[in-house]
Amino acid sequence: VTQEQFFRVMGANPSRSTAAALPVDRVAWSEAMEFCRRLTQTLGKKLAGRVYRLPTEAEWEYACRAGSDTRYYFGDNDATLAEFAWFLHNSNGRLQPVGGTKPNPWGLYDMHGNAMEWVLDWASYDYYSVSPVDDPVGPPTGTTRVGRGGSCESSPLECRSAARNLEMPQYRRSYTGFRVVIGSADALTKMVV
Repeated sequence: VTQEQFFRVMGANPSRSTAAALPVDRVAWSEAMEFCRRLTQTLGKKLAGRVYRLPTEAEWEYACRAGSDTRYYFGDNDATLAEFAWFLHNSNGRLQPVGGTKPNPWGLYDMHGNAMEWVLDWASYDYYSVSPVDDPVGPPTGTTRVGRGGSCESSPLECRSAARNLEMPQYRRSYTGFRVVIGSADALTKMVV
């Protein structure tokens, strides 16, 4: 979600450095959820039973990997990461305009860097050892939420497809944003938020 998109829906821009094409940042988890609620409400008639929401952690990783099983969706070589992601070594620690690097095979940009992204799930270190194999939605409660993807301040290790960050949901970090998915309203009521 860019700063321009966030401002159109929310009427404010919490970001540290402002520019319309930059990812919105300094967004608390609840603000990302409110953005989704308002966007769904605004476009409700067009969506016909669909809602905008944060992706689950499993959905986010599935989209990031785009069918790959390597460290990054383009392979395992850290030396080529700069072609696909804004991270500490090529961003000067600053957010960059969305879509400025190569997309993954499914056409998704900035999955490995630029802004870390909130997902729907509560965080747990051991949840996936006991979760359903198909479409896990995270533990039912918790104190921290999950952020996925690297950021403009991340090392290559922190940009891997499997990397995850556990964050207090009220935190407003200068590198934390979000992306949205469109899903079924019925499915959302089954997810714990």
